[in-house]
Amino acid sequence: MATMKKNPGVENPVDKSEKKMFDFAFGRENYILMIAGIVLLGIGYLLMVGGGSKDPEVFSYELFNTRRLVVSPLVILAGIVVEIVAIMKKPRK
Repeated sequence: MATMKKNPGVENPVDKSEKKMFDFAFGRENYILMIAGIVLLGIGYLLMVGGGSKDPEVFSYELFNTRRLVVSPLVILAGIVVEIVAIMKKPRK
């Protein structure tokens, strides 16, 4: 019975297909950045919440404060930028 010697320079086609089966589109860093972007978006939307009045006949000027008009949109924009970077970043092999 003949034994097959493994040639170190040639890959076995079965090994290549198994390797492709577990190859993901993004790397670990990409997924971490995506989660960070989602967290930033959530924080931005939470900063925007509130400012309503308990009495519908009374207008609340709390709606126009700096947190809702400046900080929240900047945090949301930062989350969108992080998401774009996470998608565009080339994963390490």
